[in-house]
Amino acid sequence: MRRSRRPALSLALSLSLTATGAGLAGLALAPQAAAITPPVAFTADALSTWQPNGIVWALAEAGGQVFAGGTFSTVRPPAGGGGSEQQAVNFVALDAATGAPTSCKLSFTVGSGTATVRALALSPDKSTLYAGGYFGAVNGTAVSSLAAIDVASCTVKTAFRPAFAATVRALAVTGDTVYAGGDFLTVAGQPRQRFAAVGAADGALKPFTADADEPGRAVEVTPDGENVVLGGDFFTVNGANTHALAVVDAASGALTKSYPGFIETNSVVKDIATDATGFYTANEGTGGGVFDGRIALDLPGFGQRWRDTCLGATQAVLPYQNVLYSASHAHDCAAMGEFPDGQRHHLLAQPTTAIGKLGWSPDTNDGIGEGIGPRVMTVGSKNGVQYLWVGGEFTTVNGAAQQSLTRFASTGDTGAPTVPVASAASIKPGEVQVRWRTSLDLDDSALTYRIYRNGAATPIATVAADSLFFKRPQVSWTDTTVAAGQSYTYRLTATDAAGNTSALSATASVTVPTAPESYPNQVRADGAQLYWRYDDAVLPYAADSSAGGNQNGVHMNAPALRQTPGAVSGASTAIGFNGTDSRIYADKRQTVGSAYTVETWFRTNTTRGGKLFGFGSNQDRGSYQYDKHIYMTNDGRVVFGAYTGVTRTITTTGAYNDNQWHHVVATQGPGGMTLYVDGVQRGTLAVTTHENYTGYWHAGGDSLGGWPDRPISELWAGQLDESAVYPTVLSAAQVQNHYALATAPADSVVQVTAAEDTYANAGAPATNYGTSSSLAVRGTSFYASYLRFDLPAAPAGTVLKSAVLSVKTSTMSGAGTTDTVSVVPVTGAWSEGGTTYNNRPTLGGPALGTYPGIPDGSAVHTATLTTGSVAGALGGSIGLALSSSGTDALWLWSSEAQAGEGTPQLTLTFGAP
Repeated sequence: MRRSRRPALSLALSLSLTATGAGLAGLALAPQAAAITPPVAFTADALSTWQPNGIVWALAEAGGQVFAGGTFSTVRPPAGGGGSEQQAVNFVALDAATGAPTSCKLSFTVGSGTATVRALALSPDKSTLYAGGYFGAVNGTAVSSLAAIDVASCTVKTAFRPAFAATVRALAVTGDTVYAGGDFLTVAGQPRQRFAAVGAADGALKPFTADADEPGRAVEVTPDGENVVLGGDFFTVNGANTHALAVVDAASGALTKSYPGFIETNSVVKDIATDATGFYTANEGTGGGVFDGRIALDLPGFGQRWRDTCLGATQAVLPYQNVLYSASHAHDCAAMGEFPDGQRHHLLAQPTTAIGKLGWSPDTNDGIGEGIGPRVMTVGSKNGVQYLWVGGEFTTVNGAAQQSLTRFASTGDTGAPTVPVASAASIKPGEVQVRWRTSLDLDDSALTYRIYRNGAATPIATVAADSLFFKRPQVSWTDTTVAAGQSYTYRLTATDAAGNTSALSATASVTVPTAPESYPNQVRADGAQLYWRYDDAVLPYAADSSAGGNQNGVHMNAPALRQTPGAVSGASTAIGFNGTDSRIYADKRQTVGSAYTVETWFRTNTTRGGKLFGFGSNQDRGSYQYDKHIYMTNDGRVVFGAYTGVTRTITTTGAYNDNQWHHVVATQGPGGMTLYVDGVQRGTLAVTTHENYTGYWHAGGDSLGGWPDRPISELWAGQLDESAVYPTVLSAAQVQNHYALATAPADSVVQVTAAEDTYANAGAPATNYGTSSSLAVRGTSFYASYLRFDLPAAPAGTVLKSAVLSVKTSTMSGAGTTDTVSVVPVTGAWSEGGTTYNNRPTLGGPALGTYPGIPDGSAVHTATLTTGSVAGALGGSIGLALSSSGTDALWLWSSEAQAGEGTPQLTLTFGAP
């Protein structure tokens, strides 16, 4: 739809993929979606290509050359390429494999007006190139908007002399006939309205008559040569009602198949392409209620196979090896169950047999001219490699400067997936949920993820998952080999089928609790299908902590992460919204059943109101359908609303903008609507229905137009925490239990990095290693490492429940050890800057913990220490030593080493006695 040019973010719908691992690489793969990448024949990596200074309207290929026609005057090298700008008047021939100009030079000119080449087509034997458009000469040889070029010599065939009185926009060629469509009303002085046929050798007008009342834009001969498919702006052909599309007899032009009412009256056909099974149309509309997508029609019979109703002015279609490639600016495919109105996507692929998009999505911008982007495609071949060429009016490709021409090869995939955005959470002993938003690879939707724990070089698990640019599911993997009280770090990579691998994700850190956390465990037990705890440390990913783990959110405009204190006791944090542009929307597109519950905690002092949480039809822009939401009025009252054709709401009498944490729950089901605040029922309404549409959950804001007591701001200024959605109605008892559990005692975790560390070396008895980046442990010849930690006092009302020492092996070869390393108390005096082997401190006993051998490879390793011994030192300092009686040295990073990731480190867990 050409009129819509609003910018937006391209964001995604998610799927559900979960896995549980037992600590072995490759164990427990996530269920993998159907493979959708293999049908795609081309990479999404744009190749170096010379570029015109205007618009490319037409492409054709023969003998390893690609011919480009359009409205331009020069071509220049790609950014960073060699060579200098060359004259190219509306035509350029380029090498299919290198993208550089060939020796074929043709200039298409006209005496008055602006010359342009709008169509290129080759004879079946590819010896003759036919060019149509608006021009009066080719290299000075007089022609009339249609010319024939000998491909071998790159010269005009002067025997071909048709006379078209106006612009030719489309061409199709058989062995003896050239079919043309365009703006003309006469050919060779004879009436031919918008479509005509001339002899392929001499250009003599043929009897073929298919008169249309509006311009012709596309023409294609069916594979059997019996019929010609016409496309354009027209409403009649030969007087018969058939808008934008018609099939006519190849000899006479008589109507074979008409399509009255088949395509919307404010839409046209811009391109037609055929394969052995059917033909495909590219459609463009203007105004509202248009058809902008693609249609597949079967041969024989000419009936519709499928219709893709995505909005966004499709300009070209190209079937190739059972995949239909399209050039458009698709911005709204919600009707196809794909992505809502938002960012434009200019290059797409789908099976010729169906409407679902495939894993191929390189992109251009809208560019110059009408701001359409790509307009034409062809496939060229050279030296056994196929190249998909794309022309148009764009000025960037995949974000890099490149004008009007680009190409993609069938080999040589070099683009790596985007870096995964990951987090890790643990709400009960023995389990860590590692979860991430799947990565994006523009030409490979089937990706492999490797999970690395504690910096190890070997992955602890491998998970396979699919993703598309609009469908990027959260994937979860559960580590069941973790110990209570210990801390772990996780990082991930994403790899495509060609072996291209992303960089490691940011580190996700987690400490396993010593007892289940009451509040989140209850939320999961009560069946939450979306659970945003807002503990994420990396934008733009809001992890879903529900048991299913498949409804993550996407941050918009950087909400404030990890706000403290959160709404519930323990280490969990909240998220802050600025009330102007920051918010979250869900990745997953869904519908909401007849029964549901929405729950969240909030804190604010705003006097501008705003939506806390709700359901809406769009993602990164305001929704046009929106209800099942909780919002605040300007004076701080809380409203729960559902739409039944009219707005139906429950509103509290009291205000809650007092900058304190409050708990709100809204339910709807067979018993009607109920609103709770702080565990107390605040109102009911006998309304059991709501608006039924497909959409996304939102936190922090969305549309509120037309709703009672609409606040000044639709966006929320304040904090949210523990937002959850359930597919059932929570009972009053469940709501009250959640409210009470929020203040239940929870474990707190404190991590303490060594204040001092050094080691002693019998081989250099007088040397101090206090500034070394390494620590060493061995029985013979002697090494021992010494660590001092300054410990906090236990928080009021708590005791120490666990103490875990973390160390990290260095990257040197053989850094690990097969010997047992003991953690023992240090009883003598020592200092980091003064300790040597000669004055090393006395070691005590018994051992507080052990490392039963540590493998090679730089990674973090942990040992659980005797709680009582550490508890006695709380509020002061504790000295520990690492010692061994063996002969295999252990090398660790010291606190001076950046690679140590904060080790050596003590993790202390405090909880109720």
